[in-house]
Amino acid sequence: MAEIMTLAEAVSSLVRDGDSVSMEGFTHLIPHAAGHEIIRQGRRDLTITRMTPDMIYDQLIGMGCARKMVFSWGGNPGVGSLHRFRDAVEQGWPLKLEVEEHSHAALANAYEAGAAGLPMAVFRGYLGTSYPDVNPNIKSVTCPFTGEKLAAVPSIRPDVAIIHAQRADRRGNVHLHGIVGVQKEAVMAAKRAIVTVEEIVDEFDAGPNDVILPRFIVDAVCEVPYGAHPSFAHGFYKRDNAFYKKWDGIARERESFTNWMQEYVLDQTDWSGTWNKLTEAGYV
Repeated sequence: MAEIMTLAEAVSSLVRDGDSVSMEGFTHLIPHAAGHEIIRQGRRDLTITRMTPDMIYDQLIGMGCARKMVFSWGGNPGVGSLHRFRDAVEQGWPLKLEVEEHSHAALANAYEAGAAGLPMAVFRGYLGTSYPDVNPNIKSVTCPFTGEKLAAVPSIRPDVAIIHAQRADRRGNVHLHGIVGVQKEAVMAAKRAIVTVEEIVDEFDAGPNDVILPRFIVDAVCEVPYGAHPSFAHGFYKRDNAFYKKWDGIARERESFTNWMQEYVLDQTDWSGTWNKLTEAGYV
């Protein structure tokens, strides 16, 4: 049952060394503040899973938090490479990173299977591709009814799912809307779930097709304004495209990356400190 707590308390109690962690959000509502708290608390040996990993996973990898990444498409969207991700794969800095790459369809189906308590996902896909040559977790099964050959991948059932949403009520029910990805499925598939929100309200008026996560599938709700920056939160703030461009220069070299992470993350006590620092420096 959801408890309202600080982000530091949530990460301290629910994210453990060696966990599998899914931090989802599709362009929109990416939980950057939670990623910074994991870095600040020095979690290690994580398996991180995400559709379209971008800047926050670059930071987790560069700070040595991850040993493996399960993903579909990785990059700085609209800009280019994730330099810390690339450095870890190619040079093993700061740690060698194991990777397991899938298609978007495979990961979406794997989350759905995990949410349903199934051991694997079965779907049409990967036909004519070389993915199975490099990923041993891509198999095939034959439909017992039609004889059709179908792709199969293990379901995703993370130890912890972390997402960002627009709001929660004081009982811990969560409301998100706009462009959403697999946040609902990730939370339902996980053993534990943390949701950061822009605001906590007495009650919310959800519209058609809005996503409501009931409090009994969420463990921690944390009020963290601007917690998705530089991604956007529909109804609250826009995507900070300039920051994504600046990240390319910051992350390109190890020294500039570590200096930035020390000043803007490790030297700050929480996300509000990082936000104030970013504001003072003219990043936002």
